[in-house]
Amino acid sequence: MSEQTSIPADPELDPTASYATDQSVIRRLSGLLRATAGTRTSYAPATGQPIADLPVSSEEDVVAAVRAARRTQQTWRRVPLAERAAILLRYHDLVLDHRHELVDLIIRESGKARKQAFEELAHVALTARYYGRKAFELLEPQRKLGIFPLLTRAEERFVPKGVVGIISPWNYPLTMAISDGLPAILAGNTVVHKPDSQTPLTALRGIELLYEAGVPREAWLAVNGDGPTVGGALIQNADYICFTGSTRTGRLVAKQAGERLIGCSLELGGKNPMLVLRDADIQRAAEGAVRACFANAGQLCVSMERLYVADQVYDAFVTAFVDRVKKLRLSAGTGWDVDMGSLISKAQLETVTRHVEDARAKGATVLAGGRPRPDIGPLFYEPTVLSGVTPAMECFDNETFGPVVSIYRFSDESEAIQRANEGEYGLNASVWTRDGRRGRAVAAQLMAGTVNVNEGYGATFGSIDTPMGGMRSSGLGRRQGVEGIRRYVEPQAIATQRLIPIAASHGLSDEKFAELMTGALRVLKKIGRP
Repeated sequence: MSEQTSIPADPELDPTASYATDQSVIRRLSGLLRATAGTRTSYAPATGQPIADLPVSSEEDVVAAVRAARRTQQTWRRVPLAERAAILLRYHDLVLDHRHELVDLIIRESGKARKQAFEELAHVALTARYYGRKAFELLEPQRKLGIFPLLTRAEERFVPKGVVGIISPWNYPLTMAISDGLPAILAGNTVVHKPDSQTPLTALRGIELLYEAGVPREAWLAVNGDGPTVGGALIQNADYICFTGSTRTGRLVAKQAGERLIGCSLELGGKNPMLVLRDADIQRAAEGAVRACFANAGQLCVSMERLYVADQVYDAFVTAFVDRVKKLRLSAGTGWDVDMGSLISKAQLETVTRHVEDARAKGATVLAGGRPRPDIGPLFYEPTVLSGVTPAMECFDNETFGPVVSIYRFSDESEAIQRANEGEYGLNASVWTRDGRRGRAVAAQLMAGTVNVNEGYGATFGSIDTPMGGMRSSGLGRRQGVEGIRRYVEPQAIATQRLIPIAASHGLSDEKFAELMTGALRVLKKIGRP
């Protein structure tokens, strides 16, 4: 939404005439920001109603926040791991205890439906519990094989990187804000966090609950503002960067991080394919495709934008799928009966409209949807299904990031796999079949960081023990699982040598030492030592 210079005076006639959020809550949450560079108004996408006037951070604010976080990190890293893990487990309970309030905030700031807002809350709780329970397994020093059995003790330790900069997106304003930072905090780092300026309140309330769980206030600090200014300053000062957003911006983040020789993890864009094989359960696949394509109005990095359907079931699937799409309930309401909410911004609405109109003008058929819905709210667009999409159309291989999906027929499975792997992206994919083994075999041939069999995205997204991230232009690194916490530490090897040095000694010549080493290496191979 564009910023407004004044608020109309009559809230009974105009919903934009009053704030959507209790201003005492706004004042409390805005106090968590390190920000001294004026204010910015945020708006509820579903209604256009102003939400808050929040302070904006300067580059100097970011520098000061990183400096404070770095001081705190020196003491935080020495807090026993058991205490840090206990904080995450307390946070798990606090998030669930405050679920209604958090979900309301997510809906207000992002415009998504309540059922999809709850997914975020559940994901945060799952992440907190997973890392809280697995802390010692993932972070305690690990014994490794030494060069000589009994004589060499080798171990690997995990040293926190320092200050982790997190730049989180608007489409998952709670879980992408919080879940990436939980393993960073557990590992002994501190965090300076820039939530998206369209959805800062949800992140700030999540941070406030972290303080309540026991995270020191200067161990997780928040800044607010535009990406080039605030995000750029964070990249220039933090010790590691975690970014979720577009591929175009991700390339810039990677370049800037590379110039400083600091690490980064990037979850970026996708043009995600779903394959419906000839033996799929049609009704189940159609129902799953609706969730996979239109959750959060298609504004998920992992949502499906391409459906490849086998000849044998194409007609039946299209009928079942389109029928369900046409019955989706669009609303600016906040209840559980809403199926699809609003787009986030005018820019997103313009992209969706442009992609659909371009496809229509070049010969695609609109099977469902295809229109904006200003009668519901300023940024609503109908869930849209296209057929006959060709490479000449903008939506063919460009990410729409909205409620638009293209459907294609295939006759040969290997052809479908090849088409699914085309393009620069490789974030998420989906395979539908009655045969789980067959589905996993097809999944293994897809060039995507996550592949769900008989699900769209929820199976991998909710399985926190598995890594999540993209191949090719869809990103670098992984969140979740072992990889999700090891990205925030520097592996350190410590080896202790006993009795004899690894060199000629006790009167041995270098030549004799080399002969003895040769014999020892042969023996170690013979007894099966790695």
